[in-house]
Amino acid sequence: MNYSNSINKDLETYSSKRYVKYMICLRDKLFLQSKLNKQGINYRMTVHGAIEFLEEISYEKYHQLETELSKAGFILLDEKDSMLIDRIINMILEVIHYSETLPKLKFREIINNHGKLGEGSILKIFSDVKGMSVLQFIVIEKIERAKELMLYEDMPLSEIAELLNYKNQDYLIAQFKKTTGLTPSYYKRLKMERTKITEEFVNEIH
Repeated sequence: MNYSNSINKDLETYSSKRYVKYMICLRDKLFLQSKLNKQGINYRMTVHGAIEFLEEISYEKYHQLETELSKAGFILLDEKDSMLIDRIINMILEVIHYSETLPKLKFREIINNHGKLGEGSILKIFSDVKGMSVLQFIVIEKIERAKELMLYEDMPLSEIAELLNYKNQDYLIAQFKKTTGLTPSYYKRLKMERTKITEEFVNEIH
């Protein structure tokens, strides 16, 4: 055994975020949390499924967690790949939710333009982590944005379709229904119901 390497491992600590491959369903996530809790690791789970270590942990604890997950068929990503996944997610969210109009570029080109992330390997890792392809993730976020615009901005479907770079309104409606199982008109009715309830509440307190 290389004694100096052993010393280095003992002194090594881990922090930041880590994503886990093949962590797909709720039962998987509960299993992960049970392993983290059992080791007394201070962490939180991000909205997109990453483990965010809230304090540095030792190599021994990290290796034990890695081993326990591996036995159950899960793979803890290293810091580099976890950062790449995070950058892809954040880039997609920024473009879809905070841009006035989606660029006319394909998302693979956008990904490449934001740090050369479009390699097949990292896109495969993304699918293994999120349980869906990058394209599917983009579609889901576009529909979430469409919901927000309908409910809170009262924007017509034709304008939403243009803003989100759909070919036309009919294509948006079809993808909306396929993704949610509901029609955009349902969300418009929901907005009307919310408005009605809010107005009734305001009238009651006055």
